Amino acid sequence: MKQDEYDDLVYGRNAVLEVLKSNKDINKIFIERGQKHGSIHEIIAKAKESRIVTVEVEKSKLDSLVSKANHQGVIAIVPPFNYCEIEDILEVAKQRQETPFVLLLDGIEDPHNLGAIIRTAETAGVHGIIIPKRRSAAINSTVSKVSAGAVTHMKVARVSNLNDAVRTLKEQGVWIIGTDGDAKTNYYEQDLTGPIGLIIGSEGFGMSKLLKENTDILVKIPMKGQITSLNASVAAGIVMYEVVRQNNLQMGENK
Repeated sequence: MKQDEYDDLVYGRNAVLEVLKSNKDINKIFIERGQKHGSIHEIIAKAKESRIVTVEVEKSKLDSLVSKANHQGVIAIVPPFNYCEIEDILEVAKQRQETPFVLLLDGIEDPHNLGAIIRTAETAGVHGIIIPKRRSAAINSTVSKVSAGAVTHMKVARVSNLNDAVRTLKEQGVWIIGTDGDAKTNYYEQDLTGPIGLIIGSEGFGMSKLLKENTDILVKIPMKGQITSLNASVAAGIVMYEVVRQNNLQMGENK
């Protein structure tokens, strides 16, 4: 079986450690026989402390579960990912006493890209991510591994229609910023402070036409080389950290 058929596996040492630290449900943890050194020792200790069953198995068993992906000798069996509502994302911002910072992903179908975006979003203080049910990667074992466990700490809403999600955010005072190669304004020239909903489109097609029409502002990342597009996760990281930079400057000015 292909690993993407499993939505209830978390593999890799960092990813499993993050799940253990989050206190989320874990059904059991498979450990490669003979692997008890380094961070594996920490995983076993934390699992014992939380009364989670650990089972030693042969490497071939782990390989078969994740189609020989780099599991690093450990796989956790967890309940399927629990998607949230948009309101739950806004509640996170409220609890942190911060203005909402939401990411909307349009057409990100590669789970590696999705995992990388989630990892950067978590470090950038994004309160939650919104993905569509169709034409998008779902949260699975690959996404969890690539995110280095960041998905454990990130609210993700899965919606039927991104345009409806945009309207919901606008009703809550969130300013919708879209990224588009044909935009007239460079991302660093635009005011990105305050409540922000940042849309990242797919590498091949960008944002859908209707979604682009529903944005408040379009920004671009200037290109100087021969390649005319960036990897979606790289583009997302560049603009997310511009939001962080501008908000940090604003906070400094208000002191």
